[in-house]
Parts: sequence; structure tokens; C-alpha cells
Amino acid sequence: MSLASAGFSALGTSAVVAVADPAALPQARAILDAELSAIDLACSRFRPDSELSAVNAAAGREVEVGALFLEAVSAALRVAQLTEGLVDPTVGANLRLAGYDRTFRELHLRDGRHVQVHFTKVPGWRTVRVDPAHSTVRIPSGVELDLGASAKALAADRASSAAANATGCGVLVSLGGDIAVAGRPPQGGWPIRVADYHMAPLDGPGPVVAVSGGGLATSGTRVRRWTTSAGELHHILDPRTGRPAVSPWKTVTVAAASCVLANAASTAAVVLGEVAVARLRGWGLPARLASEDGAVAAINGWPTE
Repeated sequence: MSLASAGFSALGTSAVVAVADPAALPQARAILDAELSAIDLACSRFRPDSELSAVNAAAGREVEVGALFLEAVSAALRVAQLTEGLVDPTVGANLRLAGYDRTFRELHLRDGRHVQVHFTKVPGWRTVRVDPAHSTVRIPSGVELDLGASAKALAADRASSAAANATGCGVLVSLGGDIAVAGRPPQGGWPIRVADYHMAPLDGPGPVVAVSGGGLATSGTRVRRWTTSAGELHHILDPRTGRPAVSPWKTVTVAAASCVLANAASTAAVVLGEVAVARLRGWGLPARLASEDGAVAAINGWPTE
């Protein structure tokens, strides 16, 4: 079975769509493009016309939202519940106060050495009110949502499923290295190289695993970093402290039934630090944890290296 793929930039990161039937690539790409446009308009923290910006600006009041935004918020709250608050969508204000107040590309154009950072208590996901019957979302005054990784993972899940249903063949979607697959996979599964950086070349260093269904996500502290007066910071916040997580792991990769669940577990593992291995074992999810000193822990059936 031959494969075909297309790669491009989207949502401030890399995007790849691959299909098990080369003839299906144009249709799969069009479906992914439409999904990315929709998720950006719904969930971008950096677009003044996004639904997320409208909800944050109306903090304290109910806001009627579209079906996709409602799904994205509901997924983020589910992730928060499953991770016991370790991955929390109400960290938006802290990300902004930490200097992550513009797209990541724009962060690199700014001399951040004079950017003063502040941190505040994270309100917590239980403060968010979602009314599915009336399609409304309400957050308290002073709260800012950031759907970040969960929305990106949701887009990968949605796009791969829609493309597989439309084309009748196996489809893989990768957004910033967070991967969802749907439909009949190629023989032996989709080969995926695990690396610290999602833009790493396919022939670069790193183990290769095969994925036949569900999702695979990698979270880490090496890529999304920026300079401030307080030093270099990264984007994975610990909701318990409101600050960038202090973790021994440079990357954590997890396989799960969906990209949303895989991303939730990999992000929570970075926040958990040393106890992440025990927690992931308890969750029963295959995972690879790479520490800053080069050591690798492979658990729950993840192939040893």
C-alpha cells in the first residue's frame, strides 16, 4: 500500500496530512484546511474575532457560542477532570502575564529581556459554566481561557475522522507532532518517528513506532520557550502554582484512544514531574518519558530502545 502526504504551516505550528491512498490526498487536505480554519476562528487566543476572545472579553456574562467552540470547551473541561486539574483551561491570564501574549512567531521578534512577568492564582476549571442546551459559556470576571493544546488535538481527531469517512481510506493528521489516525491504516501501521522537536527530519535520530488507531501526542518544554526579565520560560504551566512546570522530562510521548486523551496525559505527565511514571502506569497508557539527562523510561508496552 503506497502512502502520500502533504506538510504545511498552520495554527503557529506544523501540519501534516497523510493518506493510505494517494488519490485521496487532495480531498483529505481540503478537509484538514477547513477544520483548521474553523478551529482557529473558534479557539484562537490571538484573534480578536475568535469566539474565545469574545468569551474572555465578556467574562462574568453568558455568551452564546457555536457548536465547535462548545465542543472544544467541553473537551478541555473533560481533560481537566480526567487529569484532576493538572491540565486546566483557566491558565489563560497566567500565560499572558508570563509574556505569551502574542503568537509564538511574534514572540521571537520581540526582545523579551525587558518583559516583566507576573503570576496569579489559577481560578480552576470548575469556575467555567457550560450550558449545552442553550449553547452558552460563562467564565467569572477576571478569568481567561486558553484552549491551547486540547483544541489542537481535537482538530487532529476531527480532521482525521472526517477525512477517513469521506475518502474511505486510512488518514493520519499531525498538528505540531500531536497525531490522530482514522480509517484503515497501512500494513504494519503508520510509522512515526518520536523526536524532541516536531519539525525534526524524518531520517533524524529518535525511535520509530507504529500506530494503527487513536492518537499519539508529545509534550515538552524545549520548543515553545521565550525570553523575559525573569529568564527563559516555557508554555506548560502547572495550575497548582500558576508558573511554568518544573519537570525532569524534556519530552513525554503517550499513546491513547484519541489525540485529545494522549495530549492530556502527556501534558499532565510533564506537570507531574517525577511521579509521572507511576501515574501513567496507573492510567495504563503506553508512554515514553525522556529526561533532561538523556535517560528514557518506556512503560505500559512502549517499545524499549
